[in-house]
Amino acid sequence: VDLDSVISRLVETGLSRLYSHQLCVLTTEIQYIVNKARQVFHSQPTLLELAAPVKVVGDIHGQFQDLLRIFKLCGFPPDTNYLFLGDYVDRGKQSLETILLMLAFKIKYPENFFMLRGNHECANITKIYGFYDECKRRASSKVWKMFVDCFNTLPIAATIGNKIFCVHGGLSPNLTSLKQIRNIQRPSDVPETGLLADLLWSDPDATVDDWSSNDRGVSYCFSKRNVEQFCRKFKIDLVVRGHMVVEDGYEFFAKRKLVTVFSAPNYCGEFNNWGAVMNVDKGLLCSFELLKPT
Repeated sequence: VDLDSVISRLVETGLSRLYSHQLCVLTTEIQYIVNKARQVFHSQPTLLELAAPVKVVGDIHGQFQDLLRIFKLCGFPPDTNYLFLGDYVDRGKQSLETILLMLAFKIKYPENFFMLRGNHECANITKIYGFYDECKRRASSKVWKMFVDCFNTLPIAATIGNKIFCVHGGLSPNLTSLKQIRNIQRPSDVPETGLLADLLWSDPDATVDDWSSNDRGVSYCFSKRNVEQFCRKFKIDLVVRGHMVVEDGYEFFAKRKLVTVFSAPNYCGEFNNWGAVMNVDKGLLCSFELLKPT
């Protein structure tokens, strides 16, 4: 399979801004990319230890043209190092193009392009929120199953310079050592409770004092104090997570010890939010690049 050809086809499709039901990637190419990416994810740790500089990107949710806007704004791989925080699929109308381009970059630049697992990268959530239907409509349910097998091997969290902790959802009351994340066995489905569920599903809540129940019906909400305790215990300066649409694309919590980054501008065509990408420079200084809602 000619990976470069697949990448340029996908990029051209996206830049042309013309949506076509017909996918520009063949089933044999999808099969190759998804299987190869699964092997690459499996060969790298469950808890990634990354060095700066790197750009951290939040939820994309199938907004393929916005993914390309991010690459145009921040640089195409491998000129820029990337860490994505999950939720690549569902809700947007081009989840297939989005995930295929990302997996192709992962294969081509395995040490410059990193992807964490979001709560949408699993079988039952994609069944409900659109990716399964998109696969069935534009490819096949067999293709969906291959993606699910690949999602089950995605890494769960990352540190940058040992000082910035990155995860899709948030913290867990079950987390007492980072070794627990390293030891999460892959491939794995996302369980309904426990450490893995929390890392992918939990949310910060300014109105609570301690761990409390989450309106999502899964996992917990955590307090400012929970964030401060985590940072102290693990000698972390900043927690970076996605999972929540925020109006300005990024939003701080707990005296700037945690930031939510969300990278799908005008989310679902109805939120009118900005998208943001967090830039971490060599000295671990963080700044934000913004995408206007269009």
